[in-house]
Amino acid sequence: MTEQLVIAHLVARQPAIVDWLKTFLRIPSVSADPAYSSDMAAARLLLLERLREIGLSGVRLLDGGGEPAVYGEWNGAPGKPTLMVYGHYDVQPADPVELWRTPPFEPTEIGDRLYARGTSDVKGSTTIALEVVAAYLAVQGGCPVNIKVFLEGEEETGSPTLRSIVERHRSLLMADAVLSADGGRASAMVPTINTGARGNAQLEVRLRTADKDLHSGRYGGSVRNALHEMARLVTSLHNSDGSVAVEGFYLGSAPPTPKQRADTAAFPYDEAAFFSDVGGSSHGEVGFTPRERVTLRPALDVNGLWGGYTGDGGKTIVPCEAGVKLTVRVVEGQDPPAVLQSILDHLRQHCPKECALDVVAMNDGSPASSLAPDHPLVRAAEAVLERETGHRAIHVRLGATVPITAIFKQTLGIDTLMFGYNLPDEDVHAPNEFFRLSSIQDGTRAWTKLFAELANYSPAAFVR
Repeated sequence: MTEQLVIAHLVARQPAIVDWLKTFLRIPSVSADPAYSSDMAAARLLLLERLREIGLSGVRLLDGGGEPAVYGEWNGAPGKPTLMVYGHYDVQPADPVELWRTPPFEPTEIGDRLYARGTSDVKGSTTIALEVVAAYLAVQGGCPVNIKVFLEGEEETGSPTLRSIVERHRSLLMADAVLSADGGRASAMVPTINTGARGNAQLEVRLRTADKDLHSGRYGGSVRNALHEMARLVTSLHNSDGSVAVEGFYLGSAPPTPKQRADTAAFPYDEAAFFSDVGGSSHGEVGFTPRERVTLRPALDVNGLWGGYTGDGGKTIVPCEAGVKLTVRVVEGQDPPAVLQSILDHLRQHCPKECALDVVAMNDGSPASSLAPDHPLVRAAEAVLERETGHRAIHVRLGATVPITAIFKQTLGIDTLMFGYNLPDEDVHAPNEFFRLSSIQDGTRAWTKLFAELANYSPAAFVR
């Protein structure tokens, strides 16, 4: 079978694949910090060269006003589905650098682990997808399906110009479905298929109580303290059990279906270990298990709270200003802008009239996404994973957000299967991020077989 020849080719190329991945990882493509703009450009250049090298046509940058996406295509399978292969080349900042045991941008192998910023999220899985396309073209001279590669540069900052890129290049990007290298596996022990993800949105506000910081000896106890008032506001957002106290926050949220709860219960999950691994404890909406709260229910979190003096030693002041950053995770049926507005209304209602409350930033984010359990992407992945593992895959939902799933659905009308090969314990967004080298061989095998399996479906089967 052709796919077995492709897999053998990939196995032989494993050292070269790892070497190229290391080159990719050495580029600190941090999209959040403008100081890394030249490194973002270097990552794009490396990818453009690789797409041309493997034989894709129409290789170019797609600009939407921010960090451009890298694009290339192969359209040599008439009558077969056209799949957009998605990945992203940007990474999170490495901070705090002092907590890394190895240099964050010098890939280091320790046993089966490759340590570096971006290995797990998501340069490792992106490399897997690209190498499978390259192997098919090298061994067979073509792929079982038509391919459009789309590599984003803003995923780690919430994909602010992704919608603009898609709208500007709508005809170029039309496809039957999306295979995403982002998303990851939920377990190393049992096969899983991602059938949805929560959406998200962000809000930052500033509260002022006076024109300037004041001497606590002269004014303490007689004027409002910005940190005291902000602390009261933040505390008012949640009930004592951890559920959200904001009126209208849960409006429209679809309750978990019996199938979703059954799928969640079927997933092997050690609740005690979930908390002990991070030194935390259970807290949240009553009536749902911790895993249901993480994947099937909305959440509101304070990400940062600041004000006053935080340097060494003491400074006896009454702070005049305090700030807070908030994020929400939303589920099906919720509108992220409406959810943010309910939070903002709550803050304004609970803020004393003597204080000024200003919005610093408000990012509507993206809504939740879902993939029907009978979708060809799901059926094909089920078939491949069962052949590979001998077990039927469990359907799971992500608690995190992958913006492209909703954006591609809204703008292009196409669905996304998240088929990344990273794992939950790989310290994504944290110091000492790593990716298992064994996942490269596992992932390239599965992607090779998935392309072949999807070739059995007509383009019409993807219309929903």
